Amino acid sequence: MVGKDLYVIVCAAGPAGDVGRLVALAQDEGWTVQIVATPSALDFVDVPALEAQTGRPVRSRYRKPSEPKPSRADAIVAAPASFNTVNKFAQGIADTYALGLLAEAPGLGIPVVVLPFVNGALAGRAPFRRSVDQLRSEGVQVLPGDGEFYPQPADFPWHLALRHL
Repeated sequence: MVGKDLYVIVCAAGPAGDVGRLVALAQDEGWTVQIVATPSALDFVDVPALEAQTGRPVRSRYRKPSEPKPSRADAIVAAPASFNTVNKFAQGIADTYALGLLAEAPGLGIPVVVLPFVNGALAGRAPFRRSVDQLRSEGVQVLPGDGEFYPQPADFPWHLALRHL
């Protein structure tokens, strides 16, 4: 995967502050990592540390016409993916830059892995289950499967996302 661009979409969820762990794992596998944070996630992550780690700015908004166009992702990992992001992604809602990237990716043939971080009450809701089924029917890998969605930040399995690319 040397020279390949991995977009990591991070949402405002408990494990978000540790997304640097995923960045390090991806870089060890030869990925060039671009962090894309949902607007709410900016309060959960250490932006300067992630920019130093990746050598790229953390993006959270659409670029201005005068700004250079970024390289296209070769793959996308959404982790931790929130309840809202999973549901909006499944419905094709693109009201943030992160969701716009996710909404477009299946149509462009870009592999997407989603590692949700939701509690049992939310994971058990019919809208969430339908969203997971919808995304899977479009070829999106939603991990780990069958209602196990990691309600504890310390247990968050960053390594699973890369294993499924």
